[in-house]
Amino acid sequence: MIFIFHWFVSVFFQTAFLHRYASHKMFTTGKLREKIFHFMTWLSQGPSYLVPRAYAVMHRMHHEFSDTDKDPHSPHFFKDVISMMVKTKEIYAGFANDKISVASKYYHDLPVWKTFESFADHFLTRVGWAIIYIAIYLLLIIKLDLSYFWLLLLPIHFLMGPIHGAIVNWCGHKYGYRNFKSTDESRNTEPFGILLMGELFQNNHHKFPASANFAKKWFEFDPTYSILVVLHYVGIIKLIKTKN
Repeated sequence: MIFIFHWFVSVFFQTAFLHRYASHKMFTTGKLREKIFHFMTWLSQGPSYLVPRAYAVMHRMHHEFSDTDKDPHSPHFFKDVISMMVKTKEIYAGFANDKISVASKYYHDLPVWKTFESFADHFLTRVGWAIIYIAIYLLLIIKLDLSYFWLLLLPIHFLMGPIHGAIVNWCGHKYGYRNFKSTDESRNTEPFGILLMGELFQNNHHKFPASANFAKKWFEFDPTYSILVVLHYVGIIKLIKTKN
C-alpha cells in the first residue's frame, strides 16, 4: 500500500508540476501556490527529487529535437533503458548545477526557487530521505511480521522520479499506437498509461504539446487532467484553454 501510494502521488506531481506546469505552462497559479506545488513535488519524490527548472529546460529541448541526435533522452540512440537513464542524468545534472547552458528560449518563465533547491537537491537531504524510507519499511516489517523481501522495493522508492521518466521516454517512443502522424517516434503506450496517470499518451502530447488533456480519443482517459480540472474549478489553478 505504501509503495502504491508513493508511486501515484509521485507520478502526479511529476506530470502536473514538472511537466504540465514547469515545462509547458498548461495552467497558471499564484506564486505562493507555485511554491506549494514545488514543495509537494519534493515531498513526493524524496531522494529522487528533480529540480523543476532543470527538468523543464531538458524537456523543452526534448520536444524541439524529439528522436533526433540532439534529443536528451530518445530511446532510439541507446541500446537499453539504463544507458539512456545514465546519459539523461548527466544532461539533467548539467542544467541543475548550471554547468550546461543552451539557448535563452529554453529558460523563459521557469519556476525558480534557488534557496529551497539548494536544500532539496543536497546529497545529505537525499540520504536523509533514504534513511526515513528504510526506517519506515523496517518498522512495518517488524511490527506486522512481514518478509524482509519487501526491502527490495526500496531502490524503486529511492529512484522514483527518474524511473517514471525512463518508462515514459522509453516506452512512449517505442511501443504502442499512433493517433497522429508526426516527425518523431512518439506513441501511446496503452493500456499501461494509467500507471503513469496519462503520461504515456506521448503521441497525443507531441501532436498537441500545449494541451493539458493528453487523452484525445473517446476511449482514452487522462486521470491527471481530471484532477487538474477539479483544481481549476476550486480556484487553485487556472487551466489554459487550447483548441485541442
